[in-house]
Amino acid sequence: MRILVWHVHGGWMEAFVRGRHEYLLPVKPDGGAWGLGRGGREWPVAAQEIDLDTIDPDSVDVVVLQRPEEIAAVARKLGRRPGVDLPAVYVEHNTPKGDVPFTLHPLADQHGIPVVHVTHFNQLFWDTGSTPTVVIEHGIPDPGRLYTGEREEMGVVVNEPVRRGRVTGTDLLPGFAGVGPLRVFGMGTEALPEALNLKGFGLSEERLRISGDVPAPRLHQELARCRLYLHPLRWTSLGLALLEAMHLGMPVLALATTEATRAIPPGAGLVSNNVDELQRFARCLLDEPGDAYAMGMVARAAALERYGLGKFHQAWDELLADLPTARPSPAHTRLPEKQIPEQQVPNKQLPDTERRPQPGSESVSHDTERTHP
Repeated sequence: MRILVWHVHGGWMEAFVRGRHEYLLPVKPDGGAWGLGRGGREWPVAAQEIDLDTIDPDSVDVVVLQRPEEIAAVARKLGRRPGVDLPAVYVEHNTPKGDVPFTLHPLADQHGIPVVHVTHFNQLFWDTGSTPTVVIEHGIPDPGRLYTGEREEMGVVVNEPVRRGRVTGTDLLPGFAGVGPLRVFGMGTEALPEALNLKGFGLSEERLRISGDVPAPRLHQELARCRLYLHPLRWTSLGLALLEAMHLGMPVLALATTEATRAIPPGAGLVSNNVDELQRFARCLLDEPGDAYAMGMVARAAALERYGLGKFHQAWDELLADLPTARPSPAHTRLPEKQIPEQQVPNKQLPDTERRPQPGSESVSHDTERTHP
């Protein structure tokens, strides 16, 4: 199939574009959220940059949507309506926001575009009404078992930790820094030292070691030298960095929130909402490299079994094959820029059009989190 898909979530796309299809990635001279193309990544040749203004509308077999606004964008550019005369599926990368668990999904109660959740937790907590949903768990290109654990440090990967604050558990980092050194990777981490002010906790600034945003191969090499991986995130979808750390062969510590309890098996580290317990366990692993190594082997085996690329691509192939074929439509016409509302979705089928969110559960603005670790 020839699949139209925007480069929105780089980590997820690393796996998706390694399937057996052609992946059409819109690109613009200035890049940005609507024209990043390959984004300079070393992806297979099947991941092709295209100009959405000039592409033949009939050459697109299916569109994989990731933002509500893409529905209208596709209709304007191709003259084909996702879920009506162009097969479409919507990938929901994020946990719901707003009045959880009453958060109404932007594509709730329509039957033209199924919603794919990346975790069972997300499927459970998003209110999608009668919209068909399915879970396709993440797939991770295996970086290999690179773990050495030679550094007595806790590795952390988080993007924009200051801006995202409690969501990413940034406020928990000083407590762990009191246990041992933290090595932090990710975008926006250079602002952490000032924001955390470890001196105010009576700690040396040396307990916080910022490695910043580095290319994936280097990240894997450097992260694997840390004794353990710390995942303090409170309310995000399942972090791909956590799954990558498990693939590397690292023992992992995580809060027992969202999907972590499913992803991390017994013996691979510790999953708990008792922060004191997590801190004590972290100290034990820092002191016992042999135990850390053994737990990392358990983590890697579990990650390969559940989050391997083969399983991921098989699930996507089956879903795409089951999508309804395009319905006959008039000759495709590229529509005027303002003719279609920005968040138009296919006509909802009665009686679902009469459905309303429960009091206080109005659908919230759907800001796709592009800084998901």
